[in-house]
Amino acid sequence: MHIHILGVAGTFMGGVAQLARAKGVKVTGSDLNVYPPMSTQLAQAGIAVTSGYDETFLKTDTPDCVVIGNALSRGNSAVEATLNENIPYCSGPEWLAREVLHDRHVLAVAGTHGKTTTSSMLAWILEHVGLKPGFLIGGVPKNFGVSARLGEGKYFVVEADEYDSAFFDKRSKFVHYHPKTLVLNNLEYDHADIFNDLQAIMRQFHHLVRTVPGNGKIVVNSLDENLHTVLEMGCWSPKVSVGLQAGDVTAQLINADGSHFEVICHGIRHEVKWSLIGRHNVMNGLAAIGAALQVGVELKQACEALRLFKGVERRLQVFGQSQGITVYDDFAHHPTAIATTLEGLRHRVGEDGRIIAVFEPRSNTFKMGVHQHNLADAFSCADRVYFYQPTGLSWQIADNLKEEEFNYRVRHSVDELLQAVADDGLKDHDHVVVMSNGSFEQFHQRLLQQLECEDV
Repeated sequence: MHIHILGVAGTFMGGVAQLARAKGVKVTGSDLNVYPPMSTQLAQAGIAVTSGYDETFLKTDTPDCVVIGNALSRGNSAVEATLNENIPYCSGPEWLAREVLHDRHVLAVAGTHGKTTTSSMLAWILEHVGLKPGFLIGGVPKNFGVSARLGEGKYFVVEADEYDSAFFDKRSKFVHYHPKTLVLNNLEYDHADIFNDLQAIMRQFHHLVRTVPGNGKIVVNSLDENLHTVLEMGCWSPKVSVGLQAGDVTAQLINADGSHFEVICHGIRHEVKWSLIGRHNVMNGLAAIGAALQVGVELKQACEALRLFKGVERRLQVFGQSQGITVYDDFAHHPTAIATTLEGLRHRVGEDGRIIAVFEPRSNTFKMGVHQHNLADAFSCADRVYFYQPTGLSWQIADNLKEEEFNYRVRHSVDELLQAVADDGLKDHDHVVVMSNGSFEQFHQRLLQQLECEDV
């Protein structure tokens, strides 16, 4: 069996590639932009990747099936050649469901925020208790070092994305997965390029809920009104609620930054003291615990696992330090995620530590200007924000901010932005958070190198 994956360097499709390779399938792939960590994982798995979408791959070694990523559409040369040559094709979610998930107990994690982190926590909890789960996650959990693996047991953890499946299948990816245990973290408006409004997203979440069997479980954020509206549209499975203030599984913060808290479930209490910070991560942890409890993991075991959880790459990850200045790499795609991340860091560093945020509006929703009016609130915990205004952005960042109320700078090239941050008079105990859901031209690495040169 030979499959060729179009868009193989994406976090999801790269995971599919690794799972296929682990099953003994011959895997090749094509993509435009291939960079770490996915390029490294693909190379380690022995997967040959071609740069660009030249259709010659179909003629030199015709695959049995072409798996087409959702970033590709009609007009792409490789897509056109696949159709013209009548080669079987499918979407990534369809392949995953058919070839990997069909005989597994699927634990799916859905929501606007926290999917990657919660999925990573859940997979690690199951690993910690010896269940050896498979997983496919849209990031790299540090406890595993890879974003996907087949696993040896019956359990499989999947990050359940609401984005569409392919140009020929506009259903959300997650409707393919048929989870027996479903986590619903939260729900806000996002992905404006494919959803007209929040109600359209809620309809897709309702379709997901409809796939959970009656003997399955739905773990839901107790305080998210949008999720409750989704469940009111129809729910045929038992629900388990989690939350900081109310739910079947709750938590009480011991440290305000979320680094130490107590988990309570049916009167049983266990503490978690870990390396993560932020109330949002406490919520992610509660969701992971709630799901793990449904497959027989004890509360004590789940809390022990979280104490050993190392986090996920690019989630407020300390990239390096120089001259007492800490540089972070953070995957940022939505105002709420930005706000909760910076709030957690503010609790950690206190009022004396200065937070400098550097932001690239890269997601399709940000590019379309949907979140432009929420910038000031999103970055309210930062002392100064540097915005990158890329060429082609249809709206002006500065038009949504008032300098007398908000300490910010806007630059129109990454080089100018780098120089501006470096000239900011950075000092001991400063924290620079580089926020983007792309490579951002390796801004964090270049900044650290410049700081280290100044230190010589």
